[in-house]
Amino acid sequence: MYYSGNCERQILTVDDSTLDLSEVSSVWYRRIAMGAKIPMTMEKQFREASIGESRATIAGMIASIRGFHLDALPNIRLANNKQLQLQVARSVGLDTPRTLITNNPQTVKEFASECEQGMIAKMLSSFAIYDEQGEELVVFTNPVTTEDLEHLDGLRFCPMTFQEKIPKALELRIIIVGENLFTAAVDSQRLQKAKLDWRKQGVNLFNSWQEYNLPEDVKQKLLQLMAYFGLNYGAIDIIVTPNGQHIFLEVNPVGEFFWLECYPPNFPISQAIADALVYKY
Repeated sequence: MYYSGNCERQILTVDDSTLDLSEVSSVWYRRIAMGAKIPMTMEKQFREASIGESRATIAGMIASIRGFHLDALPNIRLANNKQLQLQVARSVGLDTPRTLITNNPQTVKEFASECEQGMIAKMLSSFAIYDEQGEELVVFTNPVTTEDLEHLDGLRFCPMTFQEKIPKALELRIIIVGENLFTAAVDSQRLQKAKLDWRKQGVNLFNSWQEYNLPEDVKQKLLQLMAYFGLNYGAIDIIVTPNGQHIFLEVNPVGEFFWLECYPPNFPISQAIADALVYKY
């Protein structure tokens, strides 16, 4: 990026390819991997500084593009705030699980006594832990046992999210692109390891998703949620309880969708995204 007087140039070069960003009319930001080619052997604080500068450079570059942004970076970052998501969801009338976010062990024990059907724990951010062999260990949603409640000392170093365990008839993944809602449902309870977090056996469920008719009032509340965050795209997770109640869990502003296009119900989500990028700029 170059600025001088009345001159401004924004040129992106990757390997042997060059792109003049002034010619870009639409932007879809989705999960850029920062620092992949920065050597792991670099001294830690210098490597972190390099990644930080790379992240700031890319964010500034994207924000400077004069064109239609499917979703602006500040909107994505705001929407990634899970606490704010729950607050907004409740304000628009969506049902949400009883939730506690804390690093206080005693508060967790008191909260557990309120959760008559059990309690689960999860993290606010997405990350993985790697073992000594370099194997990725993804942190999924997990149940909290009575024994776990007696070993919460380490909680003071890392807050966690605790929620009441919600009985599930179905789990929904709702992809929103503009005013288009693509809703699919799966019975995650038929696989033991998928009961608390369907992602644990997501591959085994690829052919099990079916189109679902979302109630109109839930649709409108979800669109209100999206409007609050200024999002055109979002992947929303909802639990349908045995009595038909729809419980909002979260919205991922850059969430996965492609399996719902490649496998049943074969939603035309990519086409909807392409239409938004082509016709709204």
